[in-house]
Amino acid sequence: MFAPAEIFRHLKSMRHYLAFSTVFLLAGMVVGATNPGLDSFMQSQMSGLKNVAQTIDASSHPTLFFMGFIFLNNAIKAIFVMYLGALFGIVPIVFLAINGMLIGYLIHRTAEQGGGDMVFTVVVKGLLPHGIIELAAIVIACAYGLRFGKLTLQGVGTVFKRTSGWGRQFEQFLQRTVPVIVLIVVMLIVAAVIESTVTVWLLGE
Repeated sequence: MFAPAEIFRHLKSMRHYLAFSTVFLLAGMVVGATNPGLDSFMQSQMSGLKNVAQTIDASSHPTLFFMGFIFLNNAIKAIFVMYLGALFGIVPIVFLAINGMLIGYLIHRTAEQGGGDMVFTVVVKGLLPHGIIELAAIVIACAYGLRFGKLTLQGVGTVFKRTSGWGRQFEQFLQRTVPVIVLIVVMLIVAAVIESTVTVWLLGE
């Protein structure tokens, strides 16, 4: 079950859910970049992140604390969003939308304030080095959350149709999420290391 080939084979079988998760993330980015009515909400989210960054920066070992915070924050959210997807898939959709909106809003505001050169710096140096891995991990977690949501809906349907076999299907899928969680955690560790070292160095050039 933990063999890399088995994990990636199961990921391939989840391609439709991975595609849906990617679409929801991209849709959130478009909304965040084009909807000025969300400005106050986005500002409050960004303000919270700035306060955390300032607190970490004032610590005795900022790089280590930054790395630990990024990893724990993302890992806890990824695990929660995967299993809370059992609530009819609502949590993964909201999570993807908010994260997408934050990225879209950040890029839009950067373009307004600094133009194309600043956008290039933020995207290429600030987001891509760690973001490719981090966002991939989030998309995978949310894809499994969406699958959990579908299974829940199917479970509700079996109550009315009086069919059997749903419990076994749910149990098998639950078992499949264990090695995927390990994969996500490893990806987020790598992303946290890159974000707290390489990304900081690139932006500080």
